Amino acid sequence: MALLTLGRSGLTSGFRLTQMLRPSVAVPTEQRRFLNIHEHACQEQLKQNGINTARGGVAFTPEQAVAVAKSFTGDVDYVVKAQVLAGGRGLGVFTSGLRGGVHLCSSLDQVHHYASMMLGSKLVTKQTGAEGRLVSRVFVVERLYIRKEFYFAVLMDRTFNGPVIIASSRGGMDIENVAHETPDLIIKEPIDIMKGIQPQQAHDLALRLGFSAKAIPEAMEQMTKLYNYFLKSDATLLEINPFVETHDGKVVCLDAKVNYDENASYRQNKIFELRDPGQEDKREQAASAFNLNYIGLDGNIGCLVNGAGLAMATMDIITLRGGKPANFLDVGGGATEQQVTEAFKILSSDPKVEAILVNIFGGIMRCDIIALGIIAAAKKINLSLPLVVRLQGTNRTEGARIIEESGLKMISATDLDDAAIKAVRMAQINEMARSLSIKVSFEMPI
Repeated sequence: MALLTLGRSGLTSGFRLTQMLRPSVAVPTEQRRFLNIHEHACQEQLKQNGINTARGGVAFTPEQAVAVAKSFTGDVDYVVKAQVLAGGRGLGVFTSGLRGGVHLCSSLDQVHHYASMMLGSKLVTKQTGAEGRLVSRVFVVERLYIRKEFYFAVLMDRTFNGPVIIASSRGGMDIENVAHETPDLIIKEPIDIMKGIQPQQAHDLALRLGFSAKAIPEAMEQMTKLYNYFLKSDATLLEINPFVETHDGKVVCLDAKVNYDENASYRQNKIFELRDPGQEDKREQAASAFNLNYIGLDGNIGCLVNGAGLAMATMDIITLRGGKPANFLDVGGGATEQQVTEAFKILSSDPKVEAILVNIFGGIMRCDIIALGIIAAAKKINLSLPLVVRLQGTNRTEGARIIEESGLKMISATDLDDAAIKAVRMAQINEMARSLSIKVSFEMPI
């Protein structure tokens, strides 16, 4: 089970929670391998495991949204929630002009109105980037009247060598701000993975969080079930915000975010069938098909490496030398010609990429063989972007010679610093050339 959880399109709460556990340590951005599913699917999974959730249903049209609302018996109000795989929905803005991805409704007409404004529009939040995410479904739930809101999460963390519960009496808020402004309100409770959450631990948590005496037994039961589901489902992060006590003493999960370890997909087939490819980066999908690990960033220098540590070092030194990495792309230990070819396709499909830096360590594979693979891949897709190649390891000198004599737009680098300097310079030259609509020879001295 993974110990760090990082998002496909930026940092997820799991990573920020990990930072909260040891705020004095600067942790670099690492790749992650997890499945993120919609809130409505998370809620259904919790419900099936005996965890209390509000009545609700998913809708793909305004008419379906009204039908879901009508299914709630009694005199109730409603909440319409946009479903996107990104946080910050409440403060998001739609391309339709609507502000906020979560709206309270007191009538069926309002449910129809807000569903109409959300569906088919893109929602821009602090986690989606400026392009936003298309909303193809909404979650309509019964509005509950709340006595108090709490925060509850479970994640794996290396500091505690296993699972840890993070909780706070300040639920319904940005937990990172709570941790920054009032760190004493963050509770961290390590759990022995062999024993599970103990009754005394659950009782103490419920007391420290501030549940009423009437609600403590149910709070204990719900926290235990949430932890058990976390382990049972191979989750890397389970986050309930808010975790609430209602006015009549019920304990309910009103919003859920769960990430699942992709390495356990063979055990969790039913959960992985809930994946929504429409919410995922198309480049990440293409990379996954060839066992490549790809995360898109905002820069203009494409990075192709073999190894997560090497990827982070490469991105760091590009930044140090004044450039901006466009991605994290790890081809793995083998770095086969097919993988390199697909990696080049993905990198060159990004219109922001002005140059590519290839940083490969030849351990099991010889550098001369890797060089021949890079050349073959570049020729196969007729790669036009300038390519800086740094090879290190077995037959490094021969590999560099093959790159230099290839006749392609490839520049060999002596070390990683040299590679970064050249890649940044090539990106600057290419960007300038494009702006002036001129052709540049990339064989010029740099």
